[in-house]
Amino acid sequence: MPAISFQDVSKSYRTPQGDFWALNGVRFDIGHGEFFGLLGPNGAGKTTLISILAGLARPSAGRIEVGGYDVQRDYAKARRQLGIVPQELVFDPFFSVRETLRLQSGYFGIRRNEAWIDELLDGLGLADKAQSNMRQLSGGMKRRVLVAQALVHKPPVIVLDEPTAGVDVELRQTLWQFISRLNRERGSTVLLTTHYLEEAEALCGRIAMLKRGQVVALEKTSDLLSRASSNVLRFKTDQPLPPALAAQARVTGRIVQLQAHDALQVERLLTQVRESGVHVEDIEIRKPDLEDVFMEVMGEGLAREAVA
Repeated sequence: MPAISFQDVSKSYRTPQGDFWALNGVRFDIGHGEFFGLLGPNGAGKTTLISILAGLARPSAGRIEVGGYDVQRDYAKARRQLGIVPQELVFDPFFSVRETLRLQSGYFGIRRNEAWIDELLDGLGLADKAQSNMRQLSGGMKRRVLVAQALVHKPPVIVLDEPTAGVDVELRQTLWQFISRLNRERGSTVLLTTHYLEEAEALCGRIAMLKRGQVVALEKTSDLLSRASSNVLRFKTDQPLPPALAAQARVTGRIVQLQAHDALQVERLLTQVRESGVHVEDIEIRKPDLEDVFMEVMGEGLAREAVA
């Protein structure tokens, strides 16, 4: 029995233009103890899928099970299996951090769990904020409390929906150290959605990619990386690229990255750059990362839609 089972999950919304399918036949399982990544561009259906998993929305078709419990028919049992960290900062401004965690424990009928609350506060760097009122905390500290709230009832399945969006490096490191320890030592199953693809590459053993409500890739992270069709030529420049190169480049500030299948293509690309009068610095050839694979997979999805 998998930790989470998505069984042909679909979700449609009525619009003036007709039915819009946010999810269309999503089907995959996540095993116990997996650190699993769910990736996709904005509007791919990730948050809709998480909302159905949490019981906040109903599917138009299909079902989701957590630990064998249907999230619709056995909501209370399924919800007890889950610790969900939402994207939004939702908090009660009238309680301290410790009181917030005690209150959250009460929702699950848990009392006298001060030792575990102390462990959460220590592990998430909140020990010195335990008596602070929630409204006094910074955004990053509030995010840590959300994580602690999700874990206060010791759920076997942890769902992290964009947990590090807009937070500092220290919080990201603290969070991943603590969650990785739970995954490693307690066997917690972790489902992560993130736009920081380097996080997914470093943490997740297996990844699903969503595109317009459908799964377009579902593989081990190592297999996804090995399927990349080319290496990457990377350099810096302060000048605009000629249109022919710009159309195939990934540009981030001064950094330009171009796919290069072999040494001959690298030479051709650099020749094009030189002949266009663009001055470059810090040239390097690197292996593809998850972002390269992601862009390639999403591009394939667009190409298939165009053919259809």
